[in-house]
Amino acid sequence: MHVTDQAIDELLDRRGKETVSLAWLADQPQYFVDLNPEFEIPTDRLATWLARLDDPDDE
Repeated sequence: MHVTDQAIDELLDRRGKETVSLAWLADQPQYFVDLNPEFEIPTDRLATWLARLDDPDDE
């Protein structure tokens, strides 16, 4: 199991029953980067990837 898999499992265990808005979720990466500026590029890449998941021109 990769570290990422463990982190996702923890996220699901701790927060999996919650309902949140997409706006709330979209705010969290900015908050994370404000606290951890060294992760700005990978966070930006993840947000861009999530935003474009259903864009057939981006494959």
